[in-house]
Amino acid sequence: MLHVVHHADYMAPRPERGTFKFDKYYLVMEELRASGAAMTEHAPEPMPREWLEAVHDPSYVDEVFRAEVPRDKERRIGFPVTDRIRDRVRHTNGGTWLAAQLAMKHGYAANSAAGSHHALADTGAGYCVCNDRDVAFLRLIALGDAQRILIIDLDVHQGDGTASLTAGREDIVTLSVHAEKNFPVRKARSNLDLGLPDGTTDQGYMTVLANHLPKMLEGFAPDFVFYQAGVDPHQNDKLGRLALTDDGLDARDRFVIEQVRERGLPIASALGGGYGEDQREVAARHARPMLTMAAANTKFSAPAGL
Repeated sequence: MLHVVHHADYMAPRPERGTFKFDKYYLVMEELRASGAAMTEHAPEPMPREWLEAVHDPSYVDEVFRAEVPRDKERRIGFPVTDRIRDRVRHTNGGTWLAAQLAMKHGYAANSAAGSHHALADTGAGYCVCNDRDVAFLRLIALGDAQRILIIDLDVHQGDGTASLTAGREDIVTLSVHAEKNFPVRKARSNLDLGLPDGTTDQGYMTVLANHLPKMLEGFAPDFVFYQAGVDPHQNDKLGRLALTDDGLDARDRFVIEQVRERGLPIASALGGGYGEDQREVAARHARPMLTMAAANTKFSAPAGL
């Protein structure tokens, strides 16, 4: 059974400025529904303002809520923050929080959007407005739902926002496997950064992941895991630089969930990056990890509880 979080507000109208396409979020759900897989859809509540302000500068959150983000920040984000995008941000942040709650009950759950790992304390960046990951993590820890969180970030772009926002914390650590020469030009420092050369293929990628992920799980001993399941390492991704195939991404996703779940840990995923001219093709690529991980999760018992 795939437990997936989705909301109609994930599909915001495309703003007048900017190149980001929001229609893939509806197409992802079409692909999931057409797959025939057993699935339960869950609708999130909007993330309360106080939790966004616990991670982001309250003045920036106020700009987002008023839909009056300055043009210099708009340029860093890649599109203007309209009323509809503000509502989308609140629901995608709420979606990651809900996916985390569902993962603790079912072992695995997915948010069908989000993974906004470039957003910083006082501004968005790289198509990310507010950092849903950090908002959810802080809330999990503050409410006592988790004590030690591991972020497995396999987006092709390093999550510089998350690395900056969690710097110095001992209860949240990040493993990032990304294309070294890709955005952002100036990388932040994750707990473990593994920058890959352009053109890295399935075998090279999996060798790196297999050499480091088990050690990270054993050494840090998290009680909750979050997975940034970006599909932009794919060989046909418009903004990628790596060369993974469909089979390579499948192997990656199965390896991640099996390593996590065989240790009895819950894992939640977010969509992350994926780009191309054919939005349905990109959407199918995004749906695949969720289906792969839900199928793999059936081999494991529900988490024992935190």
